[in-house]
Amino acid sequence: METNISLKHAIEQIVKEKGIDRQVVLEAMEQAVLTAANKKYRNTRDLEARYNSDTGEVELFEFVIVVEEVEDSYKEISLDEAREIDPDVEVGDSLGEKIDSSGFTRIAAQTAKQVIIQKVREAERETIFNEYSDRKWEIITGMVRRFEKGDLLIDLGRAEAVLPSKEQMPREVYRPGDRIRAIITDIRVTPKGPQIILSRTHPSMLAKLFEAEVPEVAEGIVEINAIVRDPGSRAKLAVSSNDPDVDPVGACVGMRGSRVQNVVSELRGEKIDIIPWSEDIARFACNALSPAQVSKVFVDEDNRALEVVVADDQLSLAIGKRGQNVSLAARLTGCRIDIKSEAKAAEAELQAYASYDGTQLEDEEMEEGEVAADEQDAVEADAVEADAVEAAPDAEEAVE
Repeated sequence: METNISLKHAIEQIVKEKGIDRQVVLEAMEQAVLTAANKKYRNTRDLEARYNSDTGEVELFEFVIVVEEVEDSYKEISLDEAREIDPDVEVGDSLGEKIDSSGFTRIAAQTAKQVIIQKVREAERETIFNEYSDRKWEIITGMVRRFEKGDLLIDLGRAEAVLPSKEQMPREVYRPGDRIRAIITDIRVTPKGPQIILSRTHPSMLAKLFEAEVPEVAEGIVEINAIVRDPGSRAKLAVSSNDPDVDPVGACVGMRGSRVQNVVSELRGEKIDIIPWSEDIARFACNALSPAQVSKVFVDEDNRALEVVVADDQLSLAIGKRGQNVSLAARLTGCRIDIKSEAKAAEAELQAYASYDGTQLEDEEMEEGEVAADEQDAVEADAVEADAVEAAPDAEEAVE
């Protein structure tokens, strides 16, 4: 009886601590006892294990087939012997009999324990996979456990995640025991169990941070249309509003910049430009080049290219340090962007006009003159011919 109580207690403890479905644990117990029994009887018998919830023990049954002549005494029983157990059996019926399951050796019990452990591990892995597969693109918090070839191994409590070196923010330094926030980008199945992949550089990380900080974004009033990042340095966020009374940029910035500042702090000082989204590519490009002021935009829709003219004192601001501002704007708009100052644009325009040195105009005038002369000669020739025709009768009269 004490053994039964301890078995019940063990099952309840596994279910509670591991969070595994009770039925999975019971099946693991049954499989463990069956494996141990088969090892003891060397797989010579047809056995079946069942958990009895009333008695709290795993019962073992041996099944034999009723036959007229017995050829395998371990799996068959004669009709006469079977009818001593059950008078209603017929040839071909399967007869089950409970056997003592307490006589396993220490080795058999150890085998049962290993099967239970393996089953519990498999069930735990499946539970973890099912739990985190539904949490993809969600920001989670974990604790740095250790480094492994540049990657960070993050303890999530019941599971372990990996933050690859390429998904880490530049110049960020962590030590074992530090807390870290990252976004789940993938869940992979490996021989060692499910592997959860994290990232701090993915654009979705920025989107989820704003979703947590800005209620209008979480409610769908403000929509994030596009994001580009140079992780750890600078990012651009294009937003729009589904409510004409809500300013999307102001909602994301917050009062005195409180909302965006919380996001900047989480990303260790990454500068964030929040701009209004527009379907007009020229206007969107002007917004994307913020904080620079744009004077003119020429759009080449066929080649997805833009020529942007800015004031002379805005050129360096539009290009940005090492071309970062224009590069992010180009990625945000999906267009190639060429930037010129007003002085350079005027100079290019003058050069374009200067390239017409008059030669082409003179050639056109000469061609027009030649055409006019040919037309005049043709007119004069027609007049001479007409005079000759009129003079012909007089010449005929003179001859007569």
